[in-house]
Amino acid sequence: MTGLFSTSLLIEISYYVAAFLFIMGLKRMSSPVTAASGIKWAGLGMVVATAITFLYPDMHNYALMTAAIFVGGVLAWWTGKRVAMTDMPQMIALYNGMGGGAAAAISAVELLSGRELGPVVSTLAVLGGLIGSVSFSGSMVAFAKLQGLLRKDVRFKGQNIVNIAILAAAAVLGVMQIAANGSTDSITLMFALALVLGITMTLPIGGADMPVVISLYNALTGLAVAFEGFVLDNAAMIIAGTVVGSAGTLLTQLMAKAMNRSLANVLFSGFGDSSGGSQEVTGAMKAIDANDVGIMMAFAEKVLIVPGYGMAVAQAQHKVWELTQLLQDRGVTVKFAIHPVAGRMPGHMNVLLAEAGVPYDIIYDQDEINPEFDTADVALVIGANDVVNPVARTDSTSPIYGMPILNADKAKNCIVIKRGQGAGFSGIQNALFFLDNTRMLYGDGQAAVSELIQAIKSL
Repeated sequence: MTGLFSTSLLIEISYYVAAFLFIMGLKRMSSPVTAASGIKWAGLGMVVATAITFLYPDMHNYALMTAAIFVGGVLAWWTGKRVAMTDMPQMIALYNGMGGGAAAAISAVELLSGRELGPVVSTLAVLGGLIGSVSFSGSMVAFAKLQGLLRKDVRFKGQNIVNIAILAAAAVLGVMQIAANGSTDSITLMFALALVLGITMTLPIGGADMPVVISLYNALTGLAVAFEGFVLDNAAMIIAGTVVGSAGTLLTQLMAKAMNRSLANVLFSGFGDSSGGSQEVTGAMKAIDANDVGIMMAFAEKVLIVPGYGMAVAQAQHKVWELTQLLQDRGVTVKFAIHPVAGRMPGHMNVLLAEAGVPYDIIYDQDEINPEFDTADVALVIGANDVVNPVARTDSTSPIYGMPILNADKAKNCIVIKRGQGAGFSGIQNALFFLDNTRMLYGDGQAAVSELIQAIKSL
């Protein structure tokens, strides 16, 4: 009895230590300066929580547990080493979906075990299973969209009604399970409907909304894990899931606010359909060559750089930092302007710039940097689209009307590096490209920045 008590006490203490490490890790991830150490803190917490599981009373699946940890660890290490920064959003969607799927699997095991769970535990198991299943299948669709495996946004008349019907049917089956232990068939059908709901919810959402969708499913995964933590009476799962769920919820709200849209609008409006009713942009894009841009930037006093997904695709962040250093050596003030939803995931541009070694003190958020565009000699836009589109201020018929944007159009000169003349990922034409103070430097982001570097070096 004493040995059992000591083991149980050690397990509880370890879970609280793991939870503390999770919370501190998440807190440190809130700043680019401490983000790397925050990941290590959270990783250590996961090691503690995983290792202590082997001491759990009545545990017997040691071989299976060890094999699962080994296989999962090797796969995670291998994919983490190989994945390109441009593919990080879909990797996050994939891993997040796995978390939701794991929570759903725990729910399924408990509900199918046949043992009496009680109304509270049974309710939490059902809720965690439904939410985890939606997060799993929805995240898989988000992954497929970001990876380019699924290029079409699937929409049909009455789609929202179908989703509501699926949700209602799954909820009814869940209530039946809570009221009286349901059959294996009814439980299986409940999970199947939840999986279908995740798919049908995500299929119509355009790629421009993926940062919000990824953040939302992250919040749902955390919530599902917290619920299943109550089911298993596991303090680490409860605390970690609650922290992830609340952080994901706040981040989702911030992402939606940055787009001036409600979460319901993101999920149900079908944004991203290029057939929207925005006004047609008139005029012509005016090209410029790299030598002229190099001279313009070299003799400027202030240059603001606006990175977007095009920079990520071209892997141009290292060249951009080299360009920045050249300009700084000539006495030019250079700052980076980051929009909250630039790229395909929250913080995407910050991660890329950090990878290239760009100092944190010259990277500014939208609210900090927007007043400075009026005094900037050059705004250099690299692969960004909606986040610098001035129709968000002027065209009430545009899907992005009211969305806070970076004021690149207010700089004395705006240079846009872009592969061609097509619309951005959301399908909306950018009025910035047609303004009198805007010039287009066509080409691959990395190649174009390399040309700018050579042009400045030749002066």
